[in-house]
Amino acid sequence: MDSGINTVAEPTRVKVDAAADSAADATFEPTPNGVVPAQRVALVHDWLTGMRGGEMVLEELCRLFPRADLFTIAHLKGTVSPTIENRRIVESPLVKLPNGRRYFRSLLPLFPWAVETFDLKGYDLVISSSHCAAKGVIPAPDALHVAYIHTPMRYVWDLRDEYLGQQRLGGLTRLAAGVASHYLRNWDSTSSTRVDYFIANSQHVARRVRKYYRRDVTVIYPPVDTELFKIADVRRDYFLVVGALVPYKRVDLAIEACNRLGVRLIIAGDGSEKKRLERLAGSAVEFIGPQTLDQLVTLYQGALALIHPGEEDFGIVPVEAQACGRPVIAYARGGVTETVVGGGEHPSGAFFSEQTVESLVQALKMFAPGSFNPADARANALRFSRSRFVGELRAYLRRCWNEVRSEDYAL
Repeated sequence: MDSGINTVAEPTRVKVDAAADSAADATFEPTPNGVVPAQRVALVHDWLTGMRGGEMVLEELCRLFPRADLFTIAHLKGTVSPTIENRRIVESPLVKLPNGRRYFRSLLPLFPWAVETFDLKGYDLVISSSHCAAKGVIPAPDALHVAYIHTPMRYVWDLRDEYLGQQRLGGLTRLAAGVASHYLRNWDSTSSTRVDYFIANSQHVARRVRKYYRRDVTVIYPPVDTELFKIADVRRDYFLVVGALVPYKRVDLAIEACNRLGVRLIIAGDGSEKKRLERLAGSAVEFIGPQTLDQLVTLYQGALALIHPGEEDFGIVPVEAQACGRPVIAYARGGVTETVVGGGEHPSGAFFSEQTVESLVQALKMFAPGSFNPADARANALRFSRSRFVGELRAYLRRCWNEVRSEDYAL
């Protein structure tokens, strides 16, 4: 669900009044967030290395609980917003290893141990924001644990071939990775019992939560700051891809399709696949790297359409493009089927049915820019606004709290 674009500046620290915090935490007084009268709230997020879709959810949680402590596997200072940074942040022991903070991702088999080391005693409410291991923390026995799931651990479930397949790893490395992924699948499944309530970021993810964890789940779509993205009457002469250049995004399909048709393609983002993708690119394909927020808005506004060839859990980028009035040409799987209207009287995009170059080429040939109304695309995007997310999340957390604590602390 992420654009892979870091758009934040160096954060500033906010001085906290410790005496006021202690007084506020002393009794069960209704808190300003209007959600729960919890003495202490802990937020847990996998890692803090950039502002993507998961961090946008975390940012709203931080606004809702401004005094909450934040636990994470690793934190690179200055890579997330001041709203997230301006609080007590507790990192895992992995960052104390040699180069642990820089190369923590290579320590994936240790993630379960890392999150289980977090001391959550004394916290009444634990909210995990998880696409990897965060939901596996161990809360206090009487604490309420609500997990917002961006996806079950994708590296070991539905996308393990993309990350651990024969074409990416050598024989012995692949064998070791297979053993590790078996262990991680078991841990990911069994640790789900530590969660009281599950929230999924889309129906697509909710189906996987039910399949892998055998749990009920409620869908609350993540927030998109739709007010930052506006329609503009500008010249449009290129197709656009925005996001992290990693295997499952399938940016290679967009490159090869545009190569074949000789149409201009701009790619905004960076990642492990960049060099390989650059070798595939023809003269009409341009890589421009990560962009600031203002640059990203301008790119959306000037595009004929956004090409979205990967299967996403939700997908913030297609919603951002639609908020700028631009249509989306997307692979018809995953969260994008819930965020893009592919037909009817008010379409906001078009789908291609197979994740192949040929299928995308056909969709591009049939694409008629004049058949899409920018106002329709923006109206569809507004369904995923920040205010809608905050209202739904606040009401859901209040309901969960009252169900668990209703005997003593009914609101």
